[in-house]
Amino acid sequence: MDTENTGQDNEPSVTSVESPGVMDRSRVSEGKSFPLGATWDGLGVNFALFSAHATRVELCLFDASGEHEIERIELPEYTDEIWHGYLPDARPGLLYGYRVHGPYAPEEGHRFNANKLLLDPYAKQIVGDIKWDEALFGYTIGHEDGDLSFDERDSAPFMPRCRVVDPAFTWGRAQPVHVPWDRTVVYETHARGYTMRHPAVPEALRGTFAGLMENEVVDYIRSLGVSSVELLPVHAFVDDQHLQEKGLHNYWGYNTLGFFAPHGPYMAGDNINEFKEMVARFHAADLEVILDVVYNHTAEGNELGPTLSLKGIDNTSYYRLLPDQARYYIDDTGTGNTLNMSHPRVLQMVTDSLRYWATEMRVDGFRFDLATILGREPHGFDEGGGFLDSTRQDPILSQVKLIAEPWDCGPGGYQVGKFPPGWSEWNDRFRDTVRAYWKGDEGALPELAARLTGSADLFDRRGRRPFASVNFVTAHDGFTLYDLVAYNDKHNEANGEDNNDGHDDNRSWNHGEEGPTENPEIRDLRLRQIRNFLATTLFAQGTPMLLAGDELLRTQQGNNNAYCQDNEVSWVDWNLTGDAHAMIEYLRRLIELRERYPILRRAAT
Repeated sequence: MDTENTGQDNEPSVTSVESPGVMDRSRVSEGKSFPLGATWDGLGVNFALFSAHATRVELCLFDASGEHEIERIELPEYTDEIWHGYLPDARPGLLYGYRVHGPYAPEEGHRFNANKLLLDPYAKQIVGDIKWDEALFGYTIGHEDGDLSFDERDSAPFMPRCRVVDPAFTWGRAQPVHVPWDRTVVYETHARGYTMRHPAVPEALRGTFAGLMENEVVDYIRSLGVSSVELLPVHAFVDDQHLQEKGLHNYWGYNTLGFFAPHGPYMAGDNINEFKEMVARFHAADLEVILDVVYNHTAEGNELGPTLSLKGIDNTSYYRLLPDQARYYIDDTGTGNTLNMSHPRVLQMVTDSLRYWATEMRVDGFRFDLATILGREPHGFDEGGGFLDSTRQDPILSQVKLIAEPWDCGPGGYQVGKFPPGWSEWNDRFRDTVRAYWKGDEGALPELAARLTGSADLFDRRGRRPFASVNFVTAHDGFTLYDLVAYNDKHNEANGEDNNDGHDDNRSWNHGEEGPTENPEIRDLRLRQIRNFLATTLFAQGTPMLLAGDELLRTQQGNNNAYCQDNEVSWVDWNLTGDAHAMIEYLRRLIELRERYPILRRAAT
């Protein structure tokens, strides 16, 4: 490895561009180290970025098109490991990014490369898409030294930009809903897929927050009787290169690029207030909004992944690295990297993000993907870990709904029932037991009794209540409810992985024929089983969660891992049959009964 290849020794060029409204050279003062990110105060914009190991930080400003870098400003001050500066002439709408200088020493964990334009981890809006190119990588792909090599190409032409936002928004009479846990019925859906085929949503609004808040959409959800709409990830995320090469796309969105910015393609316009309007519309209909959030990893992958943000800002602080081989990442997520929640600034970033969405965006709760990661300390999962302790004592986060997916891919990752008071958890034991029972598996009845009565064997500790168990039979990951009774085996060929992806142990039953059938007896039996699953979920003690579209008899043609199917395989089909209309009415009746009779939703054991 060439030890002279360091980020600060390689200066990308800046093209001088005339841009209306931009001074030849911006005024800059020291500014403040708090808050982090780009903050408009009504007079100018303060910029603050954490990096404990950088030697210099440059703020790059772009013209309105985002195509031309018009100025590069060195942040003048460094306070408590925060680089900061204030631009009195800057305004909302300004596009920017960072170049961070420091040692390029992968074997020591440092991957600074100032040739790479980096996104602000606190960016409230990210504009444009990643255009996959070798210049996005801090090392030279194909070099004999691999990731130890140093790439001098400028990544700016292939990177999105951060945008300074004005947070002003008139909420009017909209108020948080605050649905009690014992009255909560979660409806899990996808912000894009729910409206892509909806006939009442204008075509230009389909797949967006604006489409999701159309009256017909909100009124239908409210009519079901559910209380809380849980959206799959809406944080800005990356469309993976390997999927694009196969003509597929990251549909689910579990590949976060920015923890504060809504995903750009989900907005019909260019103003993040569209998301706030959607929340206000749902609140006006007495519906909560819960976000599925991904704080366990980022889109930068392992040592062979791209340099987009955290990796180039301070790799050793933001990520968990192998203690004796800092070149390599600890991968407890199965995605290449793991956020280092033991670091105070990383912990701050995550909790700041949560508070931002809970206060500025007014969402009502969060479902945490691979939440065991968030409780991991260097010695393993700890229910008294820094993040879990932070949420329990935080005056804002302790008052919103916190739902854990209580497992990850690392050692000791399965922690169902082990999260502290204040948390609810996805209960996969409920899912598997209920599936097995209605499939007719022997020996399922004793455990079914435990699952129907709140899974006390798992959750009755430290004063936790039955609602800590989030009971579900289907979710985005796996078969839809119709496919659960129509397929014995997964059919994931469209994913391009030779049907090797997705779960094999589905505990499903096709009732005599694989897939669609014209046999009336089989069809009737399948519909009866769907009703059995819905009734079991709604009448069991705990918090029921439903997968949107199950009441419409939605099918994914047997695909139980449709993470890359941004098409009609995943989108909700609103062309309803008579059986679907009947199932909708059946679900409404179940939820009405649950609400009417407190014995079906006991708050205490």
